[in-house]
Amino acid sequence: MRLLVRFLGFLFAAGTVVFLVGVAGVAGAIWHFSKDLPDYSQLQDYEPPVMTRVHASDGALLGEYSKERRLYLPIQAVPKLVINAFLAAEDKNFYEHGGIDFTGMARAAVLYAQNFGSNRRPQGASTITQQVAKNFLLTNEVSFTRKIKEALLAMRIERAYSKDRILELYLNEIYLGLGAYGIAAASLVYFDKSVNELTIAEASYLAALPKAPAALHPVRNRDRAVERRNYVVDRMVENGWIKQADADKARKEQLNVTTTRGNAAHTFAGEYFAEEVRRDIFERYGEKKLYEGGLSVRATLDPKMQVMARKAMVAGLVKYDEASGWRGAPSKLDISGDWGVKLADVKSLSDISPWRMAVVLETSDQSARIGFQPGRELGGAVSKVRQTGIITLDGVRWAKAASGSAKGRTPTSVAQVLSAGDVIYADPLFDKEGKQVEGQYRLRQLPEVSGAMVAMDPWTGRVLAMVGGFSFDQSQFNRATQAYRQPGSSFKPLVYSAAMDNGYTPSTVVVDAPIEIDQGQGVGVWRPENYSSGKYQGPVTLRNALRNSLNTVTVRLAQDIGMPLIGEYSKRFGVYDELPNYLSYALGAGETTVMRMVTAYSMFANGGRRVKPTLIDRIQDRYGRTIFKHDARECRGCDAPGGWKSQPEPQLVDRREQVLDPMTAYQITSMMEYVVQAGTATVVKEVGKPIAGKTGTTNDEKDAWFIGFSPDLVVGIYVGFDKPRNLGRGMTGGHLAAPIAKDFLKLALADKPAIPFKVPAGIKLVRVEPKSGMRAGPGSGGLLEAFKPGTAPPDNYSVIGVADADGRMPQGYQQGYQQGYPQGYQPDAGNIMRPGTGGLY
Repeated sequence: MRLLVRFLGFLFAAGTVVFLVGVAGVAGAIWHFSKDLPDYSQLQDYEPPVMTRVHASDGALLGEYSKERRLYLPIQAVPKLVINAFLAAEDKNFYEHGGIDFTGMARAAVLYAQNFGSNRRPQGASTITQQVAKNFLLTNEVSFTRKIKEALLAMRIERAYSKDRILELYLNEIYLGLGAYGIAAASLVYFDKSVNELTIAEASYLAALPKAPAALHPVRNRDRAVERRNYVVDRMVENGWIKQADADKARKEQLNVTTTRGNAAHTFAGEYFAEEVRRDIFERYGEKKLYEGGLSVRATLDPKMQVMARKAMVAGLVKYDEASGWRGAPSKLDISGDWGVKLADVKSLSDISPWRMAVVLETSDQSARIGFQPGRELGGAVSKVRQTGIITLDGVRWAKAASGSAKGRTPTSVAQVLSAGDVIYADPLFDKEGKQVEGQYRLRQLPEVSGAMVAMDPWTGRVLAMVGGFSFDQSQFNRATQAYRQPGSSFKPLVYSAAMDNGYTPSTVVVDAPIEIDQGQGVGVWRPENYSSGKYQGPVTLRNALRNSLNTVTVRLAQDIGMPLIGEYSKRFGVYDELPNYLSYALGAGETTVMRMVTAYSMFANGGRRVKPTLIDRIQDRYGRTIFKHDARECRGCDAPGGWKSQPEPQLVDRREQVLDPMTAYQITSMMEYVVQAGTATVVKEVGKPIAGKTGTTNDEKDAWFIGFSPDLVVGIYVGFDKPRNLGRGMTGGHLAAPIAKDFLKLALADKPAIPFKVPAGIKLVRVEPKSGMRAGPGSGGLLEAFKPGTAPPDNYSVIGVADADGRMPQGYQQGYQQGYPQGYQPDAGNIMRPGTGGLY
């Protein structure tokens, strides 16, 4: 008995020693591995890289910018279904353990022993907390050292943070494939849904992805992906989180993922706008904030108006281009074998719907059979579906030969235009009643000419629509903001504004006649001409001079008031930063952008207030705090505490600079309204609403412009080749740009009332004779002209000190002047006349 007691005592002592040594060893190991553990406290202030999202004015997604596609979602916003799916897949005991699941560790150890020496990767037993430690603080190294550190960190994290905080970090950090980080982004990428809309099957599939997103690809490895999804569904049933009936339904559900989402702009036709917003944010906050800051940007884009703008612009460019004839197929393709696979490798433009790339399969006199470019599946494989169509003779009638002996001839057979193997574009063919002809298509060609359009709210500077070219896929160069071109005569209203602010009126008479200007310093003599070269009208009112866009009148105005003053006005309006003191610049010889011109015209439309163009209404940071707001007006009474208590209504205080006298702005607007009603832009009159505007055409007809506005909308259009060249005889702003503006304004103003331009206080409307500018007699008709206080039309007419006894215009001046100098006019410095002055001015 004594020996037994001694033996038991020995065992106890030995066990105690072993236990103490073990404890000491564990403590030493913990101390050893804890020495260089990362600081887990950084998780408290952790801000993961979150994508910046841009939304249009109606909330539609316009663009996303990120290096890691991630949206941060607070745990309170994550549905219980999604949480349970991830717990079932990754860590069902998450809310019970203290960071380490010892049962899971034992199971992993047994499997490791069984597979020892097989070179198989050890099965993990990591809890969600351990995965947070690994993902945030450690590397992906496969070793016992990393696992020990992971476990130590997990226990510390559990003591420092709540379970919900740990789960929130995990669900927002994990990579789930296809470039998506976190459940919010993955839900959009895979299913184009918010997490609140996910079904049991969809949530289970996302929960299956963290372990091996590539191996569970929904297309390349569909069977394995479905198997793993169903495993998660079964675990949810086993844990009592869903009913068996719901599980059975989820298991039968097809794994259908979206293939339409990407990182580009998501609002159709908004690519140029989205890219301009991206550049703006980059300049404001830098690259890191743009791609990782989680900014929420509300843009000014009106998606409906953007589609209207693109439709009108593309139609205008295509109409001009097709009038020049068919230039031939841009490329050829060997159609032997499977033509679809070969055609899928040809780069096509994805943003010119409903145009589609196709290859001609066979031709005859009356038709051509074409095969459309097949799409690609999510995994990148070419779709096996082959779609075909027919191009009939009606679909190629426009395709006259652009060169050669057959130039300009209308084709009499399809085979004259197309041949097998031609890679082309086609879109649906419509009959005369506007109905699509089933199975028939129209031949298209990408236009060589390009252009730009900007639509702006003149009161706020908000850009409502922007077209930077025919196709963003074809060229990312934004011609609305980056192309500096000569605006031609569309610059003239600024010259007239300077004149109106310095004593002139719309009834001021100026001679339209040849003029010679010695430019000095051996440059020679400059002889500006009107567009209708060699034709002059003699004395004309400024209203008629602007209506007919008379160059000699503008030059005489600029010569009289001085180019420095015009340069100051152009800078004030933001058209040019510095304008050289050469008279040719009064005719729009300087280079500027469509955006700048539209901004300048906005100041005419709003009564002369400073306008700063913007594509962004508001920017919020990842926490919802507003860090930028375009509207800088002061709102008095908007922050009244305690709600409504019968206090005065809030008032917006507009402190913007008055760039132009409101009365001058109205005079110019009225004159430009006459341009639309009876001048170079009469095509715009078809809109049927009050529209003011001005056309512009540069030397050799290289650029065509129109800038116009209604009381609440300004639109600017430029058409020209990227490498400037002649557009063709007669291709003026009135023939090229103004019709595009007409088509756009018809759509944009269709549901708007015909509101006239507001007459500012102080303006006096007097009826005058259109040609002479004199006050109209009783019953003589005439038009209403706007005069400032202290100015009025004269009652008699006097030119260069010569007048009939009754004060009428001398007979020689009444006849009009088609060429040469007007009768009695001498080309000297005195060439600007005012009614009733009795001499030169």
